[in-house]
Amino acid sequence: MAGPTDDVEYEQMLLWRHDLAHHRGGHHRNALLEQSAYVLLSRIRVQGPMSNGELSDAFGLDASTLNRQTAAAAHAGLAERIADPDGGMARKFRITDKGARLLDEERERIVRALDRVMGDWPDADIAAYAAYLKRFNTGIEHLSERPWPRP
Repeated sequence: MAGPTDDVEYEQMLLWRHDLAHHRGGHHRNALLEQSAYVLLSRIRVQGPMSNGELSDAFGLDASTLNRQTAAAAHAGLAERIADPDGGMARKFRITDKGARLLDEERERIVRALDRVMGDWPDADIAAYAAYLKRFNTGIEHLSERPWPRP
């Protein structure tokens, strides 16, 4: 017999198939940022400059995967390597002006898409949905022991 978590699984699967930021009126458009760059830059923006090791720990990714992502972000001019502002040995990545601008533009596109989807929702329903998503995410973060800093 299916339970409520089966319903959550199914709806989550359906949610994953949507990419709201990259669709406009049902038509696909090119993304300003790859999903991995969007998440990487978002984390660096909230937490400040981070080393590859810190990013690897934060995302639970192996070093080679993280190195590819940071190299791609640096090559695209979205992030840059700097000396550790705290004087540590490891070099860190910080978001560039270009990376911040594209991150802001992509976030605005996503928010506009969400506004279209939830345009007829009362504000209280949107707030409740956001609260449930936060609760769900913090539950995952607790289990994985990888908390995500929130602004």
